[in-house]
Amino acid sequence: MAADTVLGHLRKACDDRVRVADAADAVDGTPCRYVALPASTGEVAELLRVAAEHGLRVVARGAGTKQCWGRPPEAVDVVVEMAGLAGVVEHAAGDLITIARAGTPMAELQRVLATAHQQLAVDTPLPGATLGGTVATSTSGPRRFLYGTLRDLLIGITFVRADGVVAKAGGKVVKNVAGYDFGKLLTGSYGTLGVITEVALRLHPLPPARRFVTVPVADAEAAGRVAAVLGSQVAPTAVEVDRPSDGGSTVAVLLEGVDTGVETRAKVTADLLGPASVVGDAAPGWFGEYPFGPTDIGLKLTTTLTGVGALLAAVRGEAAAAVSVRGSAAGVLYAGLPGGTDPDAAAAVVERLRARAAELGGSVVVLTGPRATRERLDVWGPVGGLDLMRRLKHELDPDRRLAPGRFVGGI
Repeated sequence: MAADTVLGHLRKACDDRVRVADAADAVDGTPCRYVALPASTGEVAELLRVAAEHGLRVVARGAGTKQCWGRPPEAVDVVVEMAGLAGVVEHAAGDLITIARAGTPMAELQRVLATAHQQLAVDTPLPGATLGGTVATSTSGPRRFLYGTLRDLLIGITFVRADGVVAKAGGKVVKNVAGYDFGKLLTGSYGTLGVITEVALRLHPLPPARRFVTVPVADAEAAGRVAAVLGSQVAPTAVEVDRPSDGGSTVAVLLEGVDTGVETRAKVTADLLGPASVVGDAAPGWFGEYPFGPTDIGLKLTTTLTGVGALLAAVRGEAAAAVSVRGSAAGVLYAGLPGGTDPDAAAAVVERLRARAAELGGSVVVLTGPRATRERLDVWGPVGGLDLMRRLKHELDPDRRLAPGRFVGGI
């Protein structure tokens, strides 16, 4: 069918808010044909029905902060910009529940919740990120140590399937239901199972006081200082380790609660960490940030609580590759290599770290990096349950039209 006819159908579905794409609209280097700006779940559904009718491949995009994560999509015909689906739909402060649209910036969501002295206990390492993009990539930060990840805080979701059917799962109460838990399935699926339009979330009160206790330590001492905190009763919100590529580690502990209790716990934590500890109100400049920039190679390394020290040691062993590492005593670390690292050398580092992580019950995923480097690397590594994931993809998107190829196993 002629391009102008397809464009006309898309515009009709989206109240004329569709335009022809240009080079700047490419998704991770993959060019697209059209850009749509829907303003409701209904318009997203109608767009996807038109896309299904014409066999168009679709990628949803929030702020684009993680556009170069995962694998590049194999092809893109329509980019669905989610900025038109923003705002808090409902905030049931008494029940510690909120419903927000997917295009809502995380910072704006937190601002609204803070007016009721509440929060979504999820960190946003990349400024500008939206709620939908955060769910789609399952990003989290230091406070996952206490609160868990976004997957743990998500209690309901509204999304549009590849055929344009609107689906809902969960609700405004925390309970388990029979069948697929689509909230958990869509979290971290990189937009390959559906276009998320609304999310229901469990909230927490904003703590009235917080303190950070930091201490510089020798690399070999970092795991021991962390273990001392974990073995105590100070109940930290986060325990983070930072080791830049030029060596020398820092341990930072976040404590939250009522003022008197936090002061007492901070003193105990400082004693545990050693005489060089510093107690303050402000977070270290690196706290909650990734140890890699937009042009670097970024890795996510996971392990058990007891494996953190050994995984840090494995990263230290890659000194020649200038690897920086930062992350949580909860067993999630992030590492960065310079973007100019030779792809074969980067692949060798990933293979060695992946082998060590597997011994420790974890994994290594290449989150981002130059496209040529990611094409050389095995981005996802071994993944359990891949056959089941492929069957689910086939059930929800049999023609592979939603972000094709972005996720594990070419899903």
